[in-house]
Amino acid sequence: MTDINPSFAFVVPAAGVGARMQSDKPKQYIQLGDKTVLEHTINKLKATIPNALIIVAISENDAYFPDLTLPDNVITVLGGKERADSVLNALNYLTTNHLVDWVLVHDAARPLVLPSDIRTLISHCQSRHCGGILASKVRDTIKQGSEFVEATVPREALWQAQTPQMFLLNDLTAALTNALNENVVITDEASAIEWAGGKVQLVSSRADNIKLTTPDDIAIAEFLIAKQILENNTCE
Repeated sequence: MTDINPSFAFVVPAAGVGARMQSDKPKQYIQLGDKTVLEHTINKLKATIPNALIIVAISENDAYFPDLTLPDNVITVLGGKERADSVLNALNYLTTNHLVDWVLVHDAARPLVLPSDIRTLISHCQSRHCGGILASKVRDTIKQGSEFVEATVPREALWQAQTPQMFLLNDLTAALTNALNENVVITDEASAIEWAGGKVQLVSSRADNIKLTTPDDIAIAEFLIAKQILENNTCE
């Protein structure tokens, strides 16, 4: 294994089935060009900090992961019932086996994140010694209601949360542990930190850092992956 960066580790929860994708396999294993979604995602993290540990939480009977081509700094842990459980398993592994300062939790199904945006997040969090998340400003008019519009919500202060979400290992471990013990609904890592009374920075990211959720997203991702490859080749 390569020398490990002691300051950072990535955590990728990848134990979900992605039912809304309506696929015969979990969405992280759908093919995008010559790689799976998860391979694209991990390669983006590897490009950001080449020698940082990447902890991937997978389901117990995952039949797809062993067939992937991955860097040698990828380690697997057993995933849990919910995303928060998977993340906490990875954090506990890090606490027991590796001394790192910061963790960056990233969705397995966000293969379009740019290393440059992740580096910006890291810079903001380190300089202020405060956790944060990548996010993009809401651009559309937001309506509140069920069958009929009840209100138009001002969008000036609204952000769409993305990943990675970066926090100090000890802070996030404590927040997730306590929240789960109190049966608090945790939708992302930031929500656990918020519940614990911590601050979370909003770090602006490109809006195309989308999470693949439905079949329509695959075609969009294929186009954007090809566009990113073209941009990289043009810059060389």
